[in-house]
Amino acid sequence: MTPDLLIKLGIGGGVLFIVLNLAGLQTWLERKQSALMQDRIGANRAYFTWRWLGPLNWVLRKLGALGILNALADVVKLLTKEDFVPKEGDRFLHTLAPALAVLFALLAFAAIPFGPPLELSGRTVALQVMDVNAGLLVVLALASIGVYGVILAGLVSGNNLATLGGLRATSQMLAYEIALGVSLLGVVMVYQTLDLGLIVQRQGELLGGWLPRWGVFLQPVACVIFMTAALAETKRVPFDLPEGEPEIIGYFTEYSGMKFGLFFLTDFVEVVLVSALTVTLFFGGWQVPYLKPDGFHFPWGAAIPVSHAGYVLWGVSAFLVKVLAFIWFFMAIRWTLPRFRYDQLMHLGWKILFPLSLANIAVTSVLLVLIR
Repeated sequence: MTPDLLIKLGIGGGVLFIVLNLAGLQTWLERKQSALMQDRIGANRAYFTWRWLGPLNWVLRKLGALGILNALADVVKLLTKEDFVPKEGDRFLHTLAPALAVLFALLAFAAIPFGPPLELSGRTVALQVMDVNAGLLVVLALASIGVYGVILAGLVSGNNLATLGGLRATSQMLAYEIALGVSLLGVVMVYQTLDLGLIVQRQGELLGGWLPRWGVFLQPVACVIFMTAALAETKRVPFDLPEGEPEIIGYFTEYSGMKFGLFFLTDFVEVVLVSALTVTLFFGGWQVPYLKPDGFHFPWGAAIPVSHAGYVLWGVSAFLVKVLAFIWFFMAIRWTLPRFRYDQLMHLGWKILFPLSLANIAVTSVLLVLIR
C-alpha cells in the first residue's frame, strides 16, 4: 500500500470515528437538552458496577448520574432484542434498507473538508477523504440516495402504515430537495466552483478589509432556505411526518433490534451531516476570521504568528466547534417547534421555499452582473 493511500485510509477512519461518536453523543445530548428546556433532570439512572473495579465504581455511578451511560444501555438493549421480520415482508430487503440508509449518510462525509491542508513529510495532505472538484454534487447525490433505504423499508415491511410512511418520505424528499439544490446555485455563482475545498478557501477572504466572505453574509436567503430544507431531509421535528410516531405511521414500524437502531443512528448522522454542510457552505468551514497560514492578521494592523501545526489545529478545532453549535441549534428546534400538518409541509416546500430559491438566483445573477 502506498503512503498516500495509507494517509487517506487514516483520514477516513478518523472521520468515521468522529462522526459515529458525535451521533452517539447526540443520544445523550438530546435527552439532557430536552430536559433542560422542559425543566426536568433528564436521564440519570443507567449505570453498572463491577466488583473488581473497586473504588472506580464511583466514576461509573457519576457517569450514570449524568446520563452518559444511557447510550451504552441503548446499544445493549437494541442488540439483545428480537430481530422480527413480518410474515409478508422480504427478509433480504428488510435487512438491506437500514444498511442503505446509514451507509450513504456516512459516505457523504467523504467530500467535506474539515481542516486546512497539512504539510506532512514533504507532502501536502488535504484534510478531506475524497478531494474532488465537484464535491458539492457528490455530497448531494450521496445524501439523496439514502432516502431509498427509507422508501424500501416502508415498501417491504408488509404493512400499510409503514408503506404510507415511506410514501410520505418520498413526497417530502421531492418537495425539499429541489428547493435545497436550487438554493445552493446562488452559492456556486458567488464562489464560481463546485469544489467544497475551494468554497471554504474563498470564504477566508475579507470584504472591505474586515468582514469574512462567509456564505451567510453573501447569500443570507440561500442560507435560511438551505437550513430549512436540510432539516426536512433529516426527517426530524417539525418535519418528522415520514416517522409519524404518534400516528403509528412510520417507515420503521415493523423494525426492531439493531435494524431499528441503524435507522435511529441514521437520523443523528444526518444531523451531523447537515451541520457540517451548513458550516462548510455558509459559515467559513474550517476558516477562522483573520487567520492566515502564518498567523493572525487583524484589520487594525496587529499580528500574532502561528506555527503550521497551530494553524491546522485552529482550523480543525474551529470546524468542530461550529458543527457542535449547529447540532445544538437543530436540537433546540426539534424541542421547540410543533410538527407541521401534511398540507402545511407541502405548502412550505412548494409554494414558499422553491419560489424563494428561484428569486434568490435571479437577484444574485443581477447583482453579480452589476458588480462586475
